[in-house]
Amino acid sequence: MAKMTLEELRNLRESKKKEMVQRDGDEKSAQIIIGMGTCGIAAGAKEAFDAFLDELNSHEIKDTRITQTGCMGLCFSEPTVEVAVPGMPRVIYGNVTDKVARRIVREHIIEKALVSDHIFDKPAADIIK
Repeated sequence: MAKMTLEELRNLRESKKKEMVQRDGDEKSAQIIIGMGTCGIAAGAKEAFDAFLDELNSHEIKDTRITQTGCMGLCFSEPTVEVAVPGMPRVIYGNVTDKVARRIVREHIIEKALVSDHIFDKPAADIIK
């Protein structure tokens, strides 16, 4: 690896700080938790994680925190993602590809609508409005 100048290091630090904005917990109202156990990673959780970050950034969404966790125990429906948005039920989505991740941002986070065809753990019917 070539040596970096001080200015290049500062630029790298600033770009990485911007990437980490979605991962801090300060003043975030919504939360996306991606299962990144071995089974999740093997099924494509890293690609889904990157798609979530990209889609959140492209819509300039700053109030949603994205984190990762270990295996959620739902290996047959990996990658799995839990989404919590104020005023909506917590939902676990299964088989979340990069395209589904982008849909979750647009439909669940922005439009406040569930992505019904990928809900693995459905909330009770009486709490869905």
